[in-house]
Parts: sequence; C-alpha cells; structure tokens
Amino acid sequence: MPESNPRSKLAAILAADVVGFSKMMGENEVRTLRNLKACRSLIDEAIKAHHGRVFGSAGDSIIAEFGSPVDAIVTAVEFQKNIRDRNNEVDPEDQMQFRVGLNLGDVIVERNNLYGDGVNVAARLESAAEPGGICVSGKFYEEVRRKLDLSFVSLGEKEMKNIEEPVHTFKVELGSASNVLEAFSLPDAAEPATPPPATPETADDEAKVPAIAVLPFDNMSGDPEQEYFVDGITEDIISVISRYRWLSVIARNSTFVYKGKAVDVREVAEALKVDYVLEGSVRKAGARVRITAQLIDANSGSHLWTERYDRNLDDIFALQDEITETLAASIEPELARSERQRARRKTAGNMGAWDLFQQAQWHMYQFSKENVETAIVIYKQAIERDEEFASAQAGLSVGNLIMVISNFTDDPKGCIEKAVTHAERAVLLDDQDPFAHYALGRAAAFSRQPEKSEQNLKRAIALNPSYAHAYHGLAQAYTMANGDGEAALELINNAIRLSPNDPLLWAFENIKSAVLANLLEQDEEALEWAKKAASHPNSGFYAFAGLAAISALLGKQEEAEAALAKGLEWNPNFSQEHMEQTYPGAVMRFKKGLALAGLK
Repeated sequence: MPESNPRSKLAAILAADVVGFSKMMGENEVRTLRNLKACRSLIDEAIKAHHGRVFGSAGDSIIAEFGSPVDAIVTAVEFQKNIRDRNNEVDPEDQMQFRVGLNLGDVIVERNNLYGDGVNVAARLESAAEPGGICVSGKFYEEVRRKLDLSFVSLGEKEMKNIEEPVHTFKVELGSASNVLEAFSLPDAAEPATPPPATPETADDEAKVPAIAVLPFDNMSGDPEQEYFVDGITEDIISVISRYRWLSVIARNSTFVYKGKAVDVREVAEALKVDYVLEGSVRKAGARVRITAQLIDANSGSHLWTERYDRNLDDIFALQDEITETLAASIEPELARSERQRARRKTAGNMGAWDLFQQAQWHMYQFSKENVETAIVIYKQAIERDEEFASAQAGLSVGNLIMVISNFTDDPKGCIEKAVTHAERAVLLDDQDPFAHYALGRAAAFSRQPEKSEQNLKRAIALNPSYAHAYHGLAQAYTMANGDGEAALELINNAIRLSPNDPLLWAFENIKSAVLANLLEQDEEALEWAKKAASHPNSGFYAFAGLAAISALLGKQEEAEAALAKGLEWNPNFSQEHMEQTYPGAVMRFKKGLALAGLK
C-alpha cells in the first residue's frame, strides 16, 4: 500500500561517480562499460556487505543510503581500496577512479527514492573530492571522527550550488585506512593460504553454523482474536527456515518466552547464543493485513534486511503460506551474504570448515575464472578440515560445473566428471541437504542424465520449497532437454518471485529468456528478459550471449552483433564448439541465433 504522504528521516548518503567517464566513453564504449561493470561489482558488494541500499544509479553515478555513517564510510574506504588494487593489476586504459561524497542529513522518503538537501550535499561533496578520494560534510565528520581510526583534513567551508548555507568539508586521508579495513574486512586473497591444523580452540568450531532466533511477531491490530494468526506466522517462519541445513534455528519454546515483551535484541541474542534475530509485526485493518519483518545482525545490532508485505485477507491460510515462503526465501540470500562477509574478515588461523566454505562461496559470486579457481581450492581446504562436510562437497561440484558452463576450462569432460563425483559424495554424506541434491541435479543435467537431474532437483525443492536456485536449476535442465516449456516457465517465475534480490537474479532472468525463446518461441518477450539479464552490474557473459541470440532471431542484427561483442569482451574463447560441447542437441534456437549474430 503506497504511503499517502512523503516522510522524512535521517540517513547517511553516499554519492560516487567515475572521473573522466564521458571521455572514456568517447574513446571506447565497449571497453569503458566492461570496466564500469567490473568496478560496480566491487562497489555493489561493499554496499551490500555494510548494509547499504543503492537508490539511484544513472550512467557512472551511484547514490546509496545507510542507516549508519560508520557503515557508509567503511564502505567507501573499502571499495576505493579494492578499485585501487584493481587498477594496479590492469592495463592503464582499463583503470578507473571514483570520487566519493558522504553526508549525514535529513532526506524525504517517497516510495523507494530519497530527496532533499541530505542527498544534494552528498552529490556536491562527491564532485569536490579528488580522483580516488572521499570528501565528507562536517556533520558526517562529527559522527565518525571518534569511532574510527581515520585521519581527516579540513578543507574549510564551501559554497555549494542550491545549498543555502556553506558546508564545512573534510577530506579522508586514505593512507590511514588500513586499521579500519582490518577491523571490518580482509583484502581479497587470490592465493588463499593453507590453513594451519585445527587447534583445540578451533576444533570446536569446525561444524559451527550460524544460529538465528525468530522472535514472536507483534500483534499491532489491538484485536486479541488475531493472536492465533500472528503466532501462526511466527511458527511457520521457524518451520520453513529450519529447512536450511546450514542454519541453526532456535526452537519455538525458547523464543516465545519473549512474547509481548519489549526486548533488547542484543540481550536476547546473548541469552540465546545466536548470530541473527528476525523480528516483525502484523497489523490488520478491515480486509487488509500488513506484515513487516526485519533481520538483525546480533553482533552489531545493524539491520541486514527489512521488508513490508501488504495483502488482502481473503484466505487466511493461503496468505500465511505465501508470506512465510516468500519471507524465508528473501532472508536466505541476505544471511548467506552476511556469512560470506564474516568469513572474509577472519584470518587463516581462526577459520574452521564453515568459514572456509563461506570464503569459497564469496569467491564463487565474483564470477571470474580466477575467483572460481580460488573457490575450488578453498572448498578442498574445508573438506580437509571436515571430510564429512556435505556442503563443501556440493560447493566443489558446483565450482567444477561453473568452470564448464563459463568456458573457463580446457577439460570440460574432466570437470563434469568431478562435478558428478563430488555431488554424489555430498548426497551420500547428507541426503537431507537441498544443496547436495541441487549440485547433483545440476551436474547430472550437464552429464546428459536428464532423469537423474530432474529427480534430484525436485528432491531439493521438496526438502526446501523456498529454494530459488533449485527452481532455476530445474528450469534450465528442462530447457537443455527440450522439455515442457510451460513447466519450465512456471519454475523460473517461482525462482524470480522467491528471491527478487538474489545475487544470481541475472541468471534467473537469462534462463527465463531462454525458456521463452527455445521452448515457447515467444521471442519478443524473451528479448525483454534478455535485456533485463544483461543490465545487471554482475551479469555473466551468457546474459550477453542470450541477448545476441534473441536479437538476431528477431532480425535486429546491429543489436545482436553489439551484444555478442560485449559477451566476447568477457569471454573471448566463447564459440559454437563450446555451445555444442556444453549443450548438445539442446537450445537449438539459441545456437541458430548466435550463428546469425556472428559467433564462429
């Protein structure tokens, strides 16, 4: 339900853009966009890791909000360092520098956008920053100067366009940032160190998985008769998220003692020994119900995720099922993202099998050959720590499969064999783990075993009906086997619905375009989804390959060739031979479209 009137709130605003972007675009658009995409991936990861939200992005500019100025400045320092490190590794023509402005001020909230001087000052500060630098306002400086080990240089008061009062401005001395980054994150490890043998202190943590407490949702309706509905929502959420094998969920009897009480989340977390707390409320008005939920990091007290659901109260049980399924699917990637970042902040001597697994997962989500290879090394280290760790075996399977799908290997047959072997080992170790069945289902699809693929992916969904990646995997398996188009479309729609903010959303959208084009021959709609898939900052090269194929099938030759050129920028070894080796006898219309686009 839209808010009737805009409201105001205090927020930390980050504004950033690329130095000399227009000139770069004039010289080489394809190269510039490729480099922007690589940098945006670093920036977006930092923003998400420190609980920010991008609400404005046009061209090379980024505007994000944070609930905490500390989170905002740590984000800026982290991604400026990561971009500097990237610049040291690439050719001069591929280097980019960003300027960043940070402000703390009142903003006007209207739907998902923010307006007002709080935003405008951040944008003016960004334009005043040095290339690769950070400028902050006086108000922002006062909030963070005693909380972080950073040095600032006063630049005095500056007049700013359309801002009534001069703004005291400070420059961040980035040379002082190393201690801050040590406290909040670790730099990427291209060659991860081999972890030392487990000590008695670390051995107890080898199998430790994160724990979450779901507090009883508050009944905001003032109607005692609604208590059963509110309690039902809470109980169902506990039940649904208990399906995640990698997450320990506190039992209902332990959390319902807090029902009706005003509690301090950190105190509850300490008492229950949990890493995360989920809390929320239910408000009913007539035939409408509003459910809000928020996921909190128990250690820092910061909000990782919040959402509001407005629904008609037609069928109370159907509504209860829908909300709990959607909510559980939404928080899973947020919890996984948080765990990946926690693992990155640990040193080698403090990492158990779970931490190593999460570090490997972080590398997998960077979508490059080097990172996937690094992930495979770390999965093996996790297995050395715990030989019965099913998730690490499944991760090793998926890593080998991605080497094939992304054309990162000269031995696709060998990688597929490894993928099947490790996935079968994962299922043998834990037949109740959806990730293990997901891995085996995916590996079986690419080893030309469609029945085995379908069986295991359906098993993964049965074990966890909120598992968006399993729906995506099954939709792709049907596409590869030239299967039921309508069933595949329903599956991929479920994946998108269940996890609309997933790091792999581009892949979901790409498979939807493939289903529409290859199985249903609905090319116009397929083109729209292909464009969506290719628009994400972290899109893989297959998004551009799909866009090229569908554009060519529709006779849009210029657009097809441009999309294929972008795909080949990322993966110059992509070829018709790779398509035939990876998808034999399947996705024939894609292959035809790629040939028309010029793929050799």
